Amino acid sequence: MTAEIVPGEKLYPLADAIEKATGYRPSPSTVWRWKLRKGLPFVLVGAIPRTSVEAVHRWNEAATAADRGESPKARTNRQREAGIAKAERALAEAGI
Repeated sequence: MTAEIVPGEKLYPLADAIEKATGYRPSPSTVWRWKLRKGLPFVLVGAIPRTSVEAVHRWNEAATAADRGESPKARTNRQREAGIAKAERALAEAGI
């Protein structure tokens, strides 16, 4: 199961992103378990783990597919190239 944070997506503290994506706020122990054992993607921003709402959606889709024994949906070349272009634009705008 893979999910990732795409450059340019707005980052939130983990519980906030999960709440925005799912409509409910998980307990701190659930957030911790999802982060460490279940592979919820995150980055540290000033020692605070953060993720995007989009990454939570992708992670939920991959986790659901894995639970059902299905293969996760692969991105098409067009989707991958669009993601790369979006990331490159975000980096260029940030001056990186």
